[in-house]
Amino acid sequence: MKSIRTVARALLLSLLFAGSALAADKVDINSADAATLDEVLVNVGPAKARAIVEYRKANGAFRSAEQLALVKGIGLATVEKNRDRIVVGSAARAAKAGGAR
Repeated sequence: MKSIRTVARALLLSLLFAGSALAADKVDINSADAATLDEVLVNVGPAKARAIVEYRKANGAFRSAEQLALVKGIGLATVEKNRDRIVVGSAARAAKAGGAR
């Protein structure tokens, strides 16, 4: 009986941590540094992550995930693979609001 409780507790804990791991697999492309982009995004290594950050610095905030395809080395296939991981943060909303005047 004790082993059943132990297994049940282990299962519950693993489910609890699995949910938090899924939540952590998102990245705001308007605020993340290159290391975070490299870590979270699939098929994006250190060089592409740096290119994303440099593009953002030169051109301003991304307004959509699809705009990542404008970065050299990032294609629409990479964007699609990462669609569930990509968050377009508040910097894009601020840019839209500023341009609406």
